[in-house]
Formats: sequence, C-alpha cells, structure tokens
Amino acid sequence: MREIPIKCFAVSAVLIRDNDGTAQVLLLRRTGTRLGGAWCQVAGAIEHGETAWQAALREIREETGLLPDRFYSGDYCEQFYEADKECISLVAVFVGFVESEQEVVLNQEHSEYRWVTFDEADALLPFGGQRAMLKHVFEEFVRREPSTWLLIDTTQ
Repeated sequence: MREIPIKCFAVSAVLIRDNDGTAQVLLLRRTGTRLGGAWCQVAGAIEHGETAWQAALREIREETGLLPDRFYSGDYCEQFYEADKECISLVAVFVGFVESEQEVVLNQEHSEYRWVTFDEADALLPFGGQRAMLKHVFEEFVRREPSTWLLIDTTQ
C-alpha cells in the first residue's frame, strides 16, 4: 500500500474592506503559465524561518502592497490534491481587514485586481475549495464579529 503525503508549505490570505457598508474581498488575476488568468486570493510559500502568519503578511505586502489593520487566523485550511507534487496540500488561511483608502500595488505575479462582493467572488473563483473557504470567511468574519481568539498580534 502506498500513501499520499500531506504537506503544508503555503499560506492563503483573504483581504476584506468596507465599501460604504458593503464588505468586499480582494481578488488578483494570476500571470504566468501555472493558473495564468485565474482569479485568486493572496497566496504563497512559507519561507525558511517564517511562521505561517509571517509568510501570509509578507505575501500580502509583496503581492498587493497592503498592510492589514487587523489580522486573523482564518480558522480554516484549504485542502487539495497536487498531481505535480503527488501530495495533498493543506494551506492555512488568514484574514486581513484593510482600510478602503489603501492603494493596491501589484507585483509581477498578477496582471490586475478587483475589489468585489463575496457573491461576485464566488462567481469568479475557479476552484470549489476556494469558494468553500470564502463562504467560511464570510460567515465567520463578515456576518459575525471574528473571535478575538483568532486575532494575531503582528508586533511579535
């Protein structure tokens, strides 16, 4: 019997802003050959010496130039099979709240961005796992006040 390894080497971050009383989520359009043209949230690899939440903050800054005012563990892991790595990936999800006047500055990994409602994001995201994750984020971070137990002190 052969086992499929489970690996956790990446993070995902959902950024939310309030736009005149409506919660919006930031989506980025990928460039390149792997997933090129697909809409996604901020995501990336955990580098040596980083915690998962530090990697998520770094990826947010690198990919968008944004700095969240409040930053949480999303209390959720995306999971999916990656054929090229022959593993099941678990990706820790983080949630950041940003002020609406902050300007997005994209890096070379993305060609464009959109602030969209959660319903609009549901229609744009290509993977069921992303849509399920976004539903969780909406329920736990928009419809209700997020648990203070999930708040991350980023000054550590």
